[in-house]
Amino acid sequence: MSKTYIKRIENARVYEVAVKTPLEVAPVISERLGHRVLLKREDQQAVHSFKLRGAFNKIAQLSDAELKRGVIAASAGNHAQGVALAAQRGGVKALIVMPRTTPAIKVDAVRRRGARIILHGDSYDDASAHALQLAADKGLTYVHPYDDPEVIAGQGTVGKEILEQHPEPIDAIFVPVGGGGFIAGIAVYVKAIRPATRIIGVEPEDAACLKAALQAGKRVVLDQVGLFADGVAVRQVGKEPFRLARKHVDEVITVSVDEICAATSEIFAENRSLPEPAGALALAGLKKWAQRQRTPGKTLVAIESGANVTFERLRHIAERAEIGEQHEALLAVTIPEKPGSFKRFCSDLGARGITEFNYRYAHAREAHIFVGVKLSGGGAGRAEIVQELRGKGYRVTDLSDDEMAKVHVRYMVGGRADHVADERVFRFQFPERPGALLNFLRRIGSRWNISLFHYRNHGAAYGRVLVGMQVPEAELRDCQQSLDAVGYPWWAEEHNPAYDLFLGSRNGD
Repeated sequence: MSKTYIKRIENARVYEVAVKTPLEVAPVISERLGHRVLLKREDQQAVHSFKLRGAFNKIAQLSDAELKRGVIAASAGNHAQGVALAAQRGGVKALIVMPRTTPAIKVDAVRRRGARIILHGDSYDDASAHALQLAADKGLTYVHPYDDPEVIAGQGTVGKEILEQHPEPIDAIFVPVGGGGFIAGIAVYVKAIRPATRIIGVEPEDAACLKAALQAGKRVVLDQVGLFADGVAVRQVGKEPFRLARKHVDEVITVSVDEICAATSEIFAENRSLPEPAGALALAGLKKWAQRQRTPGKTLVAIESGANVTFERLRHIAERAEIGEQHEALLAVTIPEKPGSFKRFCSDLGARGITEFNYRYAHAREAHIFVGVKLSGGGAGRAEIVQELRGKGYRVTDLSDDEMAKVHVRYMVGGRADHVADERVFRFQFPERPGALLNFLRRIGSRWNISLFHYRNHGAAYGRVLVGMQVPEAELRDCQQSLDAVGYPWWAEEHNPAYDLFLGSRNGD
């Protein structure tokens, strides 16, 4: 079977629309990590993503009768643009089903390629189901984004190019993973030609469908996936990609949102390009892997897979990059509520700078402050400052890894309320479309009073929402069932330390 794929990849028709993208040495990143790091610049394709390779190769293999009927695809962005461009170049009618939550910039980009667009559902799964139904009803050919041998072969040309561009040994190639078609194509080719080269998949911690499948020994469906790296937010790895990955992928690494943002910042500093979150995923994994290595001097390749990032998302990426690089610590510190306390605290910090300081009077005896502290970098810096402050008598809680604190609480300090009974706090991801909030409120009904509400959006397909509701203990199960019925991902947060310190009711103070 590997020989069949090698032949498919070598004969894949991609260069009628794709270019052989550069494999560039990243000198600054290389020096910092102690390894030779190269970036494969798939962000330089016409649609700013590798996706057009597989889409065009699939469409190029269709019969005249299939081409005449037209093609259909489901996508929230990069695959849609790839199919639209491939169809445009071949004079083929294309219908693209996109979730209603897709940012307008991506919808407009697909429309400019001449495809007809239908907006349906809130997620890729919704759009895909509708596209499959339309394909059956209208006799259209469905172009799958990853679970198709011709699509896999088209994506595999990236692996072929890497080996051609770097004939010397490569220790490892890091590949972003969504549905698995990209890594499957690269792995099957590279392992056949250079079996000593390790193929390492990289997934977000909250969307690790390949890692879960490899651990279980079979494909699994994740209950929910995080949407920050929307280009790889897939609940189940494809059937054919998984079959190939089990044989040819050496390892899968997961990374956090902060680590992805830090990798984005490093790529920008290196070559002034701005990858989307999924586009920086491979470098984030490479950095994590490199930090574990005791032997320096490895040759490592990370694929910069896409650059379809909306301008609005850059604020969020910049905010989180400092934490991801461990250049900033977010701390909750309790200091005495008396004149001179802040001055003494700053003095106790020594030469470290303060990046932010949030405070509002809440108690006669002590004050809880939310403070950002500049670090020199490295994991030890955060632990050292916490230990130092505790040694000087401060109560300190490290919130640097607390999602609710980073997304919501730092913007809400001082939001305490008097005597809010039975308050339960929940964190949600709302689809970013008109009516999402109203749908939530209608589903929840008027049984429980809403006591807190904070919303943030970063130009993505979803908004971050923190909701407080007054729910007696006896009604908690009913409330949780109501939240499940809404259909939005949610997490209970009332025991979160950031909530206790900065938002919780002042009952008993």
